Amino acid sequence: MRKIRWQLLIIFLAGLVVGILLLTEQPVPSTPLDTPEPERGGVYTEALIGSFQRLNPLLDRYSQADRDVDRLIFSGLIRFDSTANPQPDLAQWGVSADGTLYNLALRKDIRWHDGKPFTADDVIFTIELMRNGGNIVPADLQEFWKAVEVVRLSEYDLQFRLPAPFAPFLDYLTFGILPKHLLENKTIEQIVNDPFNLKPVGTGPYQFSRLIVENGVITGVVLSANQNYYGEKPYLDEIVFRYYPDSASALQAYQDKQVQGISEITSDVLEIALAEPNLAIYSARQPILSILLLNLNNADVPFFQNKDVRKALMLGLNRQGMIDVHLKGQAILANGPILPGTWAYYATPSFEYDPQQAKTLLEKAGYVYAEEGDAVRVKGEKPLAFTLLVPDTPLHLALAEEIRTNWNALGVQVTLEPLPYDQLVQENLKDRAYQAALVDLNLTQTPDPDPYPFWDQAQISGDGQNYSQWDNRMASEYLEQARVATNRDERTRYYRNFQVIFHEELPALPLFYRVYNYGVSREIGGVRMGPLFDPSDRFAHITEWYLVNRPRVVATPQGAPTQP
Repeated sequence: MRKIRWQLLIIFLAGLVVGILLLTEQPVPSTPLDTPEPERGGVYTEALIGSFQRLNPLLDRYSQADRDVDRLIFSGLIRFDSTANPQPDLAQWGVSADGTLYNLALRKDIRWHDGKPFTADDVIFTIELMRNGGNIVPADLQEFWKAVEVVRLSEYDLQFRLPAPFAPFLDYLTFGILPKHLLENKTIEQIVNDPFNLKPVGTGPYQFSRLIVENGVITGVVLSANQNYYGEKPYLDEIVFRYYPDSASALQAYQDKQVQGISEITSDVLEIALAEPNLAIYSARQPILSILLLNLNNADVPFFQNKDVRKALMLGLNRQGMIDVHLKGQAILANGPILPGTWAYYATPSFEYDPQQAKTLLEKAGYVYAEEGDAVRVKGEKPLAFTLLVPDTPLHLALAEEIRTNWNALGVQVTLEPLPYDQLVQENLKDRAYQAALVDLNLTQTPDPDPYPFWDQAQISGDGQNYSQWDNRMASEYLEQARVATNRDERTRYYRNFQVIFHEELPALPLFYRVYNYGVSREIGGVRMGPLFDPSDRFAHITEWYLVNRPRVVATPQGAPTQP
């Protein structure tokens, strides 16, 4: 279990680059007329960026649009709140003292949308599909579930037997469960093209109603409230998704009063969206960390092994300036590898931009100018110079240029080498054939804060993702203990200690976390959005959403407005 964390990938994304940093809804004056009591009924229509593929939680890994819809149709055994704390969904759970047994008790009041009862057989069926996922399910996930023994104790009770303690296991119980009675005796390959994906049946708060088809193309999906939902009953009767190719066309649809929400407001339209008086903009931290990786085990750049040099490079970065100029405020400064706002996060001191202190540290490390007027510092005959790999996207290139400018001012020579994403990851990072690299660590769909895959000693070689090759025994010990501890307080303490060491050693240079922007008409009340682990988390409180019916305002004979 120590090597498994299949979801963690490195991706490179264009940033959100217009507007100001929005961590909550745009402020609106609050009056009694602005906060009416919720009433049941009404329809919410959202412009969904993307296209319809298949509505099936085992097949939506690479389709955000499908995953957004599936979030409302299907349920998992466990769900996570915005602070990464696990919560019961279809099941309650308990863990043995040694952390190898997980007992799950399913709710007995749950029915599929077609009225059939939900049982442990559905869970086992879905897991078997993941175990035998062929080319559909990631190989690491298949191997994970093959290593876990699943025991049916009764119609509503299950036991998961792990080969070793693994505290992040609950991360793996959020998968959407499929109905055995509709799909049994079919392989995952057969299910890929099964009609079920066009008319899915789940257990979530909303159920499939119909597709919207125009000129032979699926342009939308209509969901209706699940009246037998086991949780809080939804206020809205229907949710309609209409597909659009980009945020610009989605915003136009909002302006044309065709939709009430926009699934993602990207940089090119954010400024326009902010000017819409009745469009509330919600923003939240994405689980995407932009970071500068340093190869600590590359003989060509021995200075990276010097802590003072690494700290100088960090202090010499005007990170807030990068956010303001190149991301237009749409990011949050990062000081470590664990997501802020989660239970495991420990607030270490921020690295403020301080080029003078950076120069002092470089001089302390022995890097000086050989002669007056030199542009690059040296130590002996070794210049302080290296190559920075950067994804060949406009945003990353702009950030890299800013980074080079910052470091040049310190007397550090940086050569930029733009590369396609696949080459940078599969050839350079995987083979550790690099000196420094600007990357984005994507922690999407992994609420458990476990940073082991990127920073533990065991992940330095082979297929591990410790690309910096940070070899710190004490930090690794804390990560390994946190992975097997069953007590939350113990895990919190281990992660706190790890973050303190990371802050002190700086094996890599954290830059910032991206921000996700979402727009919903003020006609819809009850909307709230915390930090995200996936964009579909914006629907975490969908059952609380309601259509705002504002009271009519009439004039009294004296001209004073009053409620009828």
